[in-house]
Amino acid sequence: MPRQARLDAPGTLHHVIVRGIERRRIVGDDEDRKRFVGRLGELARETGTQVYAWSLMPNHVHLLVRSGSAGLPGFMRRLLTGYAVTYNRRHRRHGHLFQNRYKSIVCDEDSYFTELVRYIHLNPLRAKLVPDLGALDRYAWSGHAAVTGSVPYPWQDTAYLLGFFGQNRREAVRSYRRYVEEGIPLGRRPDLVGGGLVRSLGGWSAVASLRRSGERRRTDERILGSGNFVEMVIHEAEEKTRREFSRGERNGEARRLLESACRKAGVSVGELRSGSRRGSLGRLRSSLACEIVAKVGMPLADVARELGVSTSAVCKALSRHMS
Repeated sequence: MPRQARLDAPGTLHHVIVRGIERRRIVGDDEDRKRFVGRLGELARETGTQVYAWSLMPNHVHLLVRSGSAGLPGFMRRLLTGYAVTYNRRHRRHGHLFQNRYKSIVCDEDSYFTELVRYIHLNPLRAKLVPDLGALDRYAWSGHAAVTGSVPYPWQDTAYLLGFFGQNRREAVRSYRRYVEEGIPLGRRPDLVGGGLVRSLGGWSAVASLRRSGERRRTDERILGSGNFVEMVIHEAEEKTRREFSRGERNGEARRLLESACRKAGVSVGELRSGSRRGSLGRLRSSLACEIVAKVGMPLADVARELGVSTSAVCKALSRHMS
């Protein structure tokens, strides 16, 4: 069966899993770890890729990233190829270091963002690389230490993540750490490492219930999210080659629609993009999302950036409009 194409557009949230070939080690010591993490940070800055969570394990790595303007494949190719060359040279080895194809899952941010961060950051504890949460707080090879402030990684977007847990940094860190601690008893989470119906619904019992009800939902192994989210992501991918405007023309037309709607509503573009739900701002964003997608054919991630919301929020607005 041929491989499916990757799903990506700038601004898409991905859970990426990279494994060593034949489950072999991809790091041999702390020098290797420093080189991998250094390269990750350098490329994140250079490409505008936002890194929210990561764990570098002995034979694999997890990343939660939002792709930049160059897209995920280019970022990952430079990260893995460059590191493999330096690793092979340093250890005097030849051949592939990683499995030929890394796994990337497009994720519904509203439903899964914080759970994925927790799952990824708890990897070293589950694998017994550290004995407890206190040690994980100081463990340099996971993004958790950057969130708690123990290890500085300026390229990691900790501010966006902590925004889910509170406005004050100190309180947000405390709330985040408590949330991570609550996830320890949950153990391994197979529902968070891939798409498909079983994982998106959280287990076979939920799938059985859905089948008994006769309800049908579209699924895709490349996507972690609800049936509506899957529909929207697939629709965007299918329409990608049939856009009526160039990228520059699409952006210009979208901004004209946005500015016109703001003038009519008596609000500024800045207010619309602020995330505030004051008055009718939420409804205005939803109607604009539908209008821009319908009239301009703009990628959902680009629409989300224009409106100051997440891609999944745009998906939900379109879903409500279509229902």
